[in-house]
Amino acid sequence: MRKYTFLLSLVAAFFISCKSDKKVKTEAVELTVLEKVANAHGIEKWNNLKELEFTFNVDRDTTHYERSWIWNTKTNNVTAMSATDTLSFNRKSVDSLTMKADAGFINDKYWLLAPFNLIWDKDNFSFEHTDEAVAPISNTPMQKLTIVYGDEGGYTPGDAYDFYFGDDHIIKEWVFRKGNATEPSTMTTWEDYMDADGLKIARMHQNKDGSFKLYFTNIKAVTE
Repeated sequence: MRKYTFLLSLVAAFFISCKSDKKVKTEAVELTVLEKVANAHGIEKWNNLKELEFTFNVDRDTTHYERSWIWNTKTNNVTAMSATDTLSFNRKSVDSLTMKADAGFINDKYWLLAPFNLIWDKDNFSFEHTDEAVAPISNTPMQKLTIVYGDEGGYTPGDAYDFYFGDDHIIKEWVFRKGNATEPSTMTTWEDYMDADGLKIARMHQNKDGSFKLYFTNIKAVTE
């Protein structure tokens, strides 16, 4: 009798376990492509960040331009440093004196952290995902994600971006199309990735012939 009782207990435990497994599987939610790309670049580590420093560089033919930023991600205090000036401001209270600096910060930060903006800006754009596309610079088969910002608000309303990536969802190339124009305004690689306390950041972006290079140096992530 004890043997049968033991067997019945095992059977009951087995069915309870199966039901639990089914319940877990039912509750699993498929991530969107926006989440997959952002996660691949480490967005889950973002809340650990307290401060981010970086220098934005552009080499165009024989000319060079750079500016540096220190961003307190908790307070939104920003310090902008160029060859001729240093300016500090808070992004919650931008005025006519700091608007130009803030626009520059938005531009440079977007190049640095565009994968995260797929989550931060998700209510401000429409998107389309294509499983099979050809990347414009490498001519390599990749997935393509196109986002188009709304016509109102922000510094560049109506602009479009095409992101190209593989099955790992790490961005390899992108295209910027001002005002959602058909022809590209800018088309560059995403390469030379580094790990900054869990954030995967592409340090180099360049066009097909290398005459235009936009890259980041002095990247420093300070965590809490």
